Amino acid sequence: MSDKTFADQVVEFNKKLNFTGNLPKDFQVLNPYLDNPETLVVMQKFYQKYYYDSHQRKFMIGINPSRHGAGVTGVPFTDTKRLETVCGIKMESAQTHEISSVFIYDMIAAYGGAEEFYRDFYINSPFPLAIVRKSKGNWVNANYYDDKELFNNVKDFMIDSLKKHISLGLDISEVFVLGKKNADFISKLNEEADLFDKMTVLEHPRYIQQYKSKEKDLYIDKYILTLKKIDAKV
Repeated sequence: MSDKTFADQVVEFNKKLNFTGNLPKDFQVLNPYLDNPETLVVMQKFYQKYYYDSHQRKFMIGINPSRHGAGVTGVPFTDTKRLETVCGIKMESAQTHEISSVFIYDMIAAYGGAEEFYRDFYINSPFPLAIVRKSKGNWVNANYYDDKELFNNVKDFMIDSLKKHISLGLDISEVFVLGKKNADFISKLNEEADLFDKMTVLEHPRYIQQYKSKEKDLYIDKYILTLKKIDAKV
């Protein structure tokens, strides 16, 4: 058993993150840990604040970071607004607003707050770096599954990343996957690499904020019921 804390292990994982594989034309990977020295600083502050222990946590799995969320802060589903207002960590070099972060932190508040939520859960993605694609001359967010060639190029890296996340000591008896399409692809990875025992799928925060915002409270309730009922079994 490692004598490193959960925080130490995540920080080490993030510092070593580097994708060197091929990408289809018009796709790029952004690595905030290499691109912005302050990202390393705030990421470490976040994990040392909420994960400085050896508790086992459940795993919540996103798609891949957005360029305005973890693509800047280095913390999944966390833009600079919520990093400062909820987590108390100010980022000087960037100011970002990311709509998935709005939902996640409203859900976290309903769960019992950041300290309680992060004590129970670890969030990350099978592809833990931001992906962008060129569209009409601009770079826009992309998902790892948007393009068949892209998925094939990053698949082995994703399996390796998921195995590294699991090695942190996560509870893999049930993992919580955000987004139905994401779950379809993670199922393929799971069949190939035998990673998790059970996958429970929740609607992706971006989908809820973008298309179901009037029913947002219902989705927050669904998240809480799904996530809390697990605690009841322990």
